[in-house]
Amino acid sequence: MRGKEVDAVRLFVAVQLSEQMKNSLVEVMHDMKNQGVVGSYVPKQNLHMTLTFIGETDKRQQIQEIMSEIGFQPFRIALTEAGNFGDTQWIGVKGNQKLKGYVNELQKRLREEGIPFDGKKFTPHITLLRKTKASRPYTVKAPKLDMNVEKISLMKSEFKDGKPVYKEMFSVP
Repeated sequence: MRGKEVDAVRLFVAVQLSEQMKNSLVEVMHDMKNQGVVGSYVPKQNLHMTLTFIGETDKRQQIQEIMSEIGFQPFRIALTEAGNFGDTQWIGVKGNQKLKGYVNELQKRLREEGIPFDGKKFTPHITLLRKTKASRPYTVKAPKLDMNVEKISLMKSEFKDGKPVYKEMFSVP
């Protein structure tokens, strides 16, 4: 193989969470475990909010340029209610205009540059658990918590020993 194929990596754009928010979400997951909920829990270090999932690409430099050109204004996010997509359990994030505006502009620019991405409707959330199973009803309470978002990160996802490992490759500002 030559050139760009070798450089392809699995990428997504995300908000990394504060330690306080991660710790609170770990408590929520411990509570779920205590209620007998099983599945593939997200490790603390992997907790984040995906803004756009790009997937395998060799266009990292172009994506970084787009992120830089869009610009970034800090904003606050707050946790809301728990929810799920099928067997994936999550905690919602209260959206705001700066967050939605950034995601809309990012996706518009990726489309214009011909960079494929997961085109799902953006629903601000933080995944806690995949392949969720429970033998009895359970409750998930979202902590009342918010945080300042000071940067947006381009993240690389790779598998080590069969588990996903996320690494920041670039951020704005």
